Amino acid sequence: MSVSGDLLIGPFDQRWSPRLEALLACGRSAGADLVEVFLERTDHIGVLAEQDTITSVTPAFGMGAGIRVFRGHRDGFVSTNDLSEAGLQLALTQALGMLGLEVSANALSGFEGLTSLRDFGLSKAAWLERCPGIQEATQRLLEGTAHLEKHGSHLQARRASYARDWQEVMVAASDGTFGRDVRLHQSVGLNVLAADGEHRAGVGRRYGTSDSPDDLRQWNPDQSAAEVCSSAGSMLYADYVEAGQMPAVLANRFGGVIFHEACGHLLETTQVERGTTPFAEQVGQPIAHEAVTAIDEGLTGGAFGSLSMDDEGMEAQRTVLIENGVLKRFLSDRAGELRTGHARTGSGRRQSHTFAAASRMRNTFIAAGPHTPEDLISSVDRGLYCKSMGGGSVGPTGQFNFAVEEAYLIENGQLTKPVKGATLIGEAKEVMPRISMCANDLELAAGFCGSVSGSIFVTVGQPHIKVDSITVGGR
Repeated sequence: MSVSGDLLIGPFDQRWSPRLEALLACGRSAGADLVEVFLERTDHIGVLAEQDTITSVTPAFGMGAGIRVFRGHRDGFVSTNDLSEAGLQLALTQALGMLGLEVSANALSGFEGLTSLRDFGLSKAAWLERCPGIQEATQRLLEGTAHLEKHGSHLQARRASYARDWQEVMVAASDGTFGRDVRLHQSVGLNVLAADGEHRAGVGRRYGTSDSPDDLRQWNPDQSAAEVCSSAGSMLYADYVEAGQMPAVLANRFGGVIFHEACGHLLETTQVERGTTPFAEQVGQPIAHEAVTAIDEGLTGGAFGSLSMDDEGMEAQRTVLIENGVLKRFLSDRAGELRTGHARTGSGRRQSHTFAAASRMRNTFIAAGPHTPEDLISSVDRGLYCKSMGGGSVGPTGQFNFAVEEAYLIENGQLTKPVKGATLIGEAKEVMPRISMCANDLELAAGFCGSVSGSIFVTVGQPHIKVDSITVGGR
């Protein structure tokens, strides 16, 4: 077998160095300031159970490369599924052409070669083989739908889903960057629709981790089903909430999706480049209540957004975005650093080789505070307790509209009756200064984030937080 064949079949390793160095030198000799190559292999499986039947099994495999070249503040990006020497050379030539550059056999490259390979994937070689197979996954999902039947009432639909995503990546750049990693994400979700006459309630939960081949085996379907069915039962006969301006207490875990969507995206240099963040010139200035400290990091073990290195080959780190209400820094990738001056934070991420990396969040959360959840609730005379958030939409400058999946009235400092149909409406720059209390019960929740570089794995989170005043849509 040829060396080329070995490269295409075997894992990404040091043997790729000569081919990548030739590509990088070629790009530099054509006049590019920097050339980056991203190699990827993926192995995905998705399984869906509806009622007591497996209705879908969807395997998918992928392989390809993304090549990006920079000259000044401009860049060109081309992706390809052809990892042969000729295929990669063609992609490089096309990317150079986007910047008006041509390959030259005589020009000097100035490229000094790659550093030694930093291989974060060595200890992860057996992960894929250790994951549950199709038979085991289907059995666990059917256990989940059976537990939903056991715990629920008036259920019209019961669904359980499982996804396993394995990815091997290698990044090489003409600044010497040379890294490899293996990533593994698994998630399982439960959804129910309950109906009784005119009453309806739909509730869903998703649980996910990274870097844990035994994740599905350790999942407790009975506990998860009980949680979902309890929420559905509470909401089924709930009255509709009255619209108005009121204080709200947002629960921990997935309650952090509002900060992620409405504020977190505004702290990515992608938004600075576009001129769509109101915070572009406010580093060192207050943009939130002094009770708020917000962090983005890629280091928490098992969290959905954690990674050994980002998709530009930079190791993960912890980034304090807001400290005691003061904006400290932005999340930045290679292009963001080049175009805005904000230093890279290990936040260059992409869905696959078909996307150029962009500044994206990892594990993003509001830090814990000194209070108990009961302190927050007891401080509200009349307001809304948002136990579980649903879907929503966010405008380009932080305007948001989020449905509340499970909510309760707060009256005289106590939780009273459940209400449904609530929607939280606001704008990041107005709501952030109104988060006046943070509890001591920080928890994280797995999620997915879609943006300019595709859909990626992230974690959202927060402790219970109190918003002094927010617009609640209802009836």
